[in-house]
Parts: sequence; structure tokens; C-alpha cells
Amino acid sequence: MEIKFNDNTLNKLANAQLKSLAKTGEAVLTDLVQSGTMPFDTGEMQNNRTFVDMSNINKGEVSIRTTAPQARRLYYHPEYNFQTGKNANAGGRWFDPFLADGKKGKFVQETFAELMRREIGG
Repeated sequence: MEIKFNDNTLNKLANAQLKSLAKTGEAVLTDLVQSGTMPFDTGEMQNNRTFVDMSNINKGEVSIRTTAPQARRLYYHPEYNFQTGKNANAGGRWFDPFLADGKKGKFVQETFAELMRREIGG
């Protein structure tokens, strides 16, 4: 038995994976911002200091990073009394809904699957 691989198809799939992964990271960040769950005072942390880090995309990994110095303290202290004037749902642990057992636990997988389907033309 002989198996032949179509290099063009394999390259197309590999490129589709990377594009879909990058777009999934952007979709999570967009959803996070639109949900209004990040603490918001001046907007610097949410709008300018939070971004999709694609430095490891070739390893199949993207991350959402926040470089604001207060991010860790605010994230791990949901008991704080957060302002809700600009982000109605502001609080700590704003990524928890995206965890497997969270309200948006399937968001990442479903978004990636849909984007992948579009990329490969299915």
C-alpha cells in the first residue's frame, strides 16, 4: 500500500489553522471587551494594555495579555468594589467565563471550528 500526501492541501490546512487561531484570539478579546467585565477606570488597561500575543502562534498558542501593573491584583480580587459606570459587569476574574465550566466554556472551540471551516471553504 502506498500513501501519497498532497503538499498543497497540507500547506493550505496549516495556513488555515494559523489564521483561524489568530482570529480566535481576536474574537475572545473582542467578546471580553464587549461583555464589559474588565475593570474600567480610564480605559487604559482594557483598551491599550490588553492584546492578543501571537509570539507562539507557530506552536499553536495565542494568549491574551494585559501589561497594566494593576491587572494581576484586580483579576485575583473579585471581592473589590469595582466601578460599573463604564463597564456594567466589571469585576475580577474576567476570563473565568471562557474556562471549560464557564458560561462561555465552548466559545473558543466553537469559534475556532467555525473560522477553520470558513478558511478551508467548507
